[in-house]
Amino acid sequence: MPYARNGAVELYFETFGPAEAAPLVLVNGLGSQCINYDEAWCERFVAAGFLVVRMDNRDVGLSTHLTDGHPDAEYTLSAMAADVIAVLDHLGIDRAHVCGLSMGGMIVQTLAIEHPDRLLSVTSVMSNTGEPEYGQASDEAIGLLFGPPATDEEAYVQRQLAGLRCWGSPTHVDEVAIRASAIAAFRRSFDPAGRARQAMAVGRSGSRAEGLRAVTVPFLVLHGDRDTLIDISGGRRTAELVPGARFVQLDGMGHDYPPAYWDRWVALVAEHAGVGGS
Repeated sequence: MPYARNGAVELYFETFGPAEAAPLVLVNGLGSQCINYDEAWCERFVAAGFLVVRMDNRDVGLSTHLTDGHPDAEYTLSAMAADVIAVLDHLGIDRAHVCGLSMGGMIVQTLAIEHPDRLLSVTSVMSNTGEPEYGQASDEAIGLLFGPPATDEEAYVQRQLAGLRCWGSPTHVDEVAIRASAIAAFRRSFDPAGRARQAMAVGRSGSRAEGLRAVTVPFLVLHGDRDTLIDISGGRRTAELVPGARFVQLDGMGHDYPPAYWDRWVALVAEHAGVGGS
């Protein structure tokens, strides 16, 4: 299986599309595995002209899971950004487009601040700046996100269903698809402690506001107006801080990525990246 290494951390990744195409790294959110970027969605990015790289962040999926007490367990978003760089290095890619969702948006923002020389463009989706005044969750969403973790497959499925009923796109809650996706994720890798370590990494990383003010990489911000997990004010604030950033509101979209939005999403990223598809 394909792995890159960042110190003690092995990072699982997969690629789609021709090696000579424009590289696009898709970065996941909290507790989310690379398979959440569905293969059919990845292939739409390929058709638009990209070499797609999807990867498991540390502590999820098939990448290294760091046990509590491990020397590298108390990491930050900077370490997770460095993981993306390790994947690029492994693939021999000098510069890439990056697109990150939720916590993945925080990671790609960190890349823009700390590794701008390795980026061609940034797309930050349904994310925030780390400032407590912007992009907060509703009380219901907080309760569901940080409640006691599931202990078995069916409980995990029910938690995913409850979460997406709360913060998902209201007119696109496909419970059959959610159940299938949740089962696939649970059987591939289930590690509530790893997800908790990722959440702590977000917390200890603090605000990116000052760093974002100095970003020079072309920057696109996407956010749904029905997001109750990270309020749209988080996306608006991100675009406000980054010089020259473009903000696009996706009407009716929550904190998810149903297929109904894939075509527009791909088109926006491709336009932003200056990539033409077939």
